Amino acid sequence: MTVEQNIAFALEMQEKPRAEIEQTVDDMLRLVQMERMRDRKIDQISGGQQQRVALARALAPHPRVLLLDEPLSALDYKLRKEMQIELKRLQNETGITFVFVTHDQEEALTMSDRVAVMNEGNILQIGSPHEIYDHPSERFVADFIGDTNFLPADIVSRDGDTVSCKLESGEVVEVSAVAGVPEHDRVTRAIRPEQVTLASDEADASLQGILQDAVYIGTDTHYRIKLSSGELFTARVQNTRGRRQLFEAGDTVGIGVDPATVQLLKD
Repeated sequence: MTVEQNIAFALEMQEKPRAEIEQTVDDMLRLVQMERMRDRKIDQISGGQQQRVALARALAPHPRVLLLDEPLSALDYKLRKEMQIELKRLQNETGITFVFVTHDQEEALTMSDRVAVMNEGNILQIGSPHEIYDHPSERFVADFIGDTNFLPADIVSRDGDTVSCKLESGEVVEVSAVAGVPEHDRVTRAIRPEQVTLASDEADASLQGILQDAVYIGTDTHYRIKLSSGELFTARVQNTRGRRQLFEAGDTVGIGVDPATVQLLKD
C-alpha cells in the first residue's frame, strides 16, 4: 500500500465521495509535508515519515479530538524531538484537540498547554506546564515531573507566608510558602536541582555537604552532595562557555537555596 492509499483508506471506510477523498488526501500530504512521497510504499520510507503518514491518516476524517497514546516512544531521541515540533505545528494548524499520553516527563512539559498528572487512575493535579513544575500539589507530582530533592523537615514557626523549618540535620531554614502555609507540622521541602547555587564559602549557604561526584553531561554538570544528615542532594549547574568544573570529589560545598523556590509538601 502506498502513502496515498494509506491515507485514503481512512476516508474510504467512511464512504466519502471520491472527489472529497482525493482533495483531503492532497491536503493531508501537504500538511505533513509528504507530497513527494505519495507514491512510495510504507515500507520504503523512514520511521519518522511513517509517523507522519499515521498522523495524516488519523487527521484526515477531521476528528474533534485525537488521542495520541505514546506515539513517539519507538523513535530515537533526535527523531522524537523533531516529531514533537511537528506535532505542535500540526495541532496549531488544524485546531484539533490533542490528548497526548506519555510517561516522558520532559515530553509532557514540551508538548502540552495543560498537563494532567495521574497515578493509579486518579488525577492528582491539572495545570499548565509551569504550574505543574513550579507548584506541584504533592510529592508524587514533584517527583514525576522533573528531578527534585526531598528533605524531611518540621515546621517550628510561622510568620505570615514565611515558615521556619528544622531539617533532619538540626539546621533551621526559612521558606517562603507562597502557595500557603501547611497546617501540619511535618513536611517535605522540595528543591529543584537547577534552582540552587554552589559556593566554597559556606557562610551564606543554606545547606552544607561533601561532594560525592560530578557528572558532566554537556549542557550542564550534575553535582551529588552528601549532606550532614546523610541525605544525598543533587545540584545542576549550567556549563557556560569557558567555565571549568567548580568542585572536585571530597570538597566541602555550600548550597545556596532561595526560600521562594522551595515547595512545602505534605510529608
